[in-house]
Amino acid sequence: MSKSGLTSTELRAAFSLASVFSLRMLGLFMILPVFALYGQHLEGYSPLWVGIAIGAYGLTQAVLQIPMGMASDRFGRRKIIILGLLMFSAGSAVAASAHTVWGVVLGRAMQGAGAIASAVLALAADLSRDEQRPKVMAIIGVSIGTSFAIAMVAGPILASHWGLSGLFWLTAVLALVGIAVVQLAVPKVVSQAPKGDTMPAPKRLGKMLKDPQLIRLDLGIFLLHFLLTSIFVVMPSMLVQAGLPSDRHWELYFPIVVIAFFGMVPMIIIAEKKHLSRQMVQVALVIMLGALAAAWFLKHWLWGLIAALMLFFIAFNFLEATLPALIARIAPAGDKGSAMGIYSSSQFLGAFFGGSLAGAMAQYADKQGVLIMAAALVLLWLWMSRGMRHPSNLKSVSLSADSLRGREKQVADGLSALPGVLEVNVMAEESAIYLKVNTQEFELAEARALLAKAG
Repeated sequence: MSKSGLTSTELRAAFSLASVFSLRMLGLFMILPVFALYGQHLEGYSPLWVGIAIGAYGLTQAVLQIPMGMASDRFGRRKIIILGLLMFSAGSAVAASAHTVWGVVLGRAMQGAGAIASAVLALAADLSRDEQRPKVMAIIGVSIGTSFAIAMVAGPILASHWGLSGLFWLTAVLALVGIAVVQLAVPKVVSQAPKGDTMPAPKRLGKMLKDPQLIRLDLGIFLLHFLLTSIFVVMPSMLVQAGLPSDRHWELYFPIVVIAFFGMVPMIIIAEKKHLSRQMVQVALVIMLGALAAAWFLKHWLWGLIAALMLFFIAFNFLEATLPALIARIAPAGDKGSAMGIYSSSQFLGAFFGGSLAGAMAQYADKQGVLIMAAALVLLWLWMSRGMRHPSNLKSVSLSADSLRGREKQVADGLSALPGVLEVNVMAEESAIYLKVNTQEFELAEARALLAKAG
């Protein structure tokens, strides 16, 4: 088991969970470029209700991420993910059957009630070691960007043949396919935190809401998705004004997302191997600031805007992969779901408010003002990042578990009681145990002695 690369279980976890995210987000993204056009036949249609229909999903997502994350801590990640996908599919069916815009709003709100992002990210953290977790999160993060790029191409094409209702029915089917992926492809793991730390409690939730390091990361993801939706309120029209017709935008987005993924890989390697998370986050923010400056000064030159988008997505992909990995490391053992719930709620609130404020600014003030607002927020984030710390006392330890078949839970309970052990993951398929430990308290000899006695 090499610590320098992903194990087979980590690879399976990364790509299977990324596909669950992708199937869900693909259906959502395909609606965005066509709803305003193909929804005009709905009773009660108006630009206001179009915005409410789109925003209803983000609001219910934000409200329910924390409860769903806490539920995943208590009842298990898989059960909550499957329940959320069923709710999402039901909401898609309601929207597909609706003849009024209010029916679509109800369906979109139900889609958002299937708030599984926190549970999926927590499960990804359960199935990966600390030093490999950013790679797993990067694969999941880039799947969202890839889904966006594919949806921008597929949405208008499919809507022209199936209409808005057909896209919603397709979204419902994709959610059911996601359930099959969870059941058949996602690896199974016995995960155990120290006794008394597995049940979600309001007192511990409040403690996480007061933790300065967690607050910085939650505000960071809020601002990141605020910036993303803000930029895409104005960028399409800027590309058109620079000479790229709207029906050719899909030719630009997909290669940019793919190239930007490879562009951020060296940043992740440096951040992890050199323990420079804070410094590389700041580098990413400077790159993002440069992207906004390029978009402002080169707004009439198509290649300038392309370069700006490339820089923006390199920074975005790095931050999208790094922030949840840091949350998973810092969060109290056994409370990753709750921590991810706060994190995911911040993410969806950022997307909702970013789109809303940027839209209002673009309509009532100046589109270029959106870039100024975005740059000011990046500077604010850069200032906040000064207090970030790399979790240097945490380490991942790998142990062999060749003779533990049938006794995984018993061994996990014993290991979790050892001093310095924050988390235990028993990978039965690999005959391996991965521990998350505090190096100042943990003694490897004690863990090996316990395993020898159990064997």
